Amino acid sequence: MNVAIIFAGGTGQRMSSSGIPKQFLLVNQKPIIVHTLEHFQYAPNIDKIIVVSLASGIPQVESLVAKFGLTKVVSIIPGGSTGQESIFRGLEECRRLFDDETVVLLHDGVRPIINEMMIEECISCVLHHGNAITVAPSTETTFVKGAEPHTAGTILDRSQCVIAKAPQCFFLGDIHKAHLKANEEKLEFIDSASMMQHFGHTLYLVEGLPANIKITTPIDFYTFKAYLDVQDSMNVIGL
Repeated sequence: MNVAIIFAGGTGQRMSSSGIPKQFLLVNQKPIIVHTLEHFQYAPNIDKIIVVSLASGIPQVESLVAKFGLTKVVSIIPGGSTGQESIFRGLEECRRLFDDETVVLLHDGVRPIINEMMIEECISCVLHHGNAITVAPSTETTFVKGAEPHTAGTILDRSQCVIAKAPQCFFLGDIHKAHLKANEEKLEFIDSASMMQHFGHTLYLVEGLPANIKITTPIDFYTFKAYLDVQDSMNVIGL
């Protein structure tokens, strides 16, 4: 069983979108969250989808699931007060429905530039190695900050650097156990990959699309729109 857990808890504060949560903003007449969900809906090796939403946004998500025929969505639940709590709630719902050998793909609802091949490679990596962290190559020079304010420390070798993206994928039992430990020890992590590494797991990487951005600002929004326009143009001319 392969289950995508999609997080749609953004409030749109950095988007300057008049209070509309960013996942519900329209791009080419379709909300961003639907663009994301459709990748998992149409991926043949995804069995079910769980959506973790802002509590106030659940009716809208339910309406979109019905309107766009997202039949793999089996649960729409409210998130928590933090990203980590929202992930834990999604995992708890997944354990209510499925067993611990389920492969879970944790993904942002506002990260719509993915594809079927990426999803397949992530699942395969979990089956072979126990987890899969989607990454993209680092294309910028990266510094460690210096000890003094406003100074640069070590310049990292860019060829050895990657940028963590999503989905981040695990066996359900493993990631749920890590969350239980984090809750018990009152630890907060930036993401699930950091949590799993902290608890001793070797992380395995799957290279994804460099364009796999998380839409959080107006620039991201227009980048995604431009990306779709380019894809449409390429389809028209048969590339």
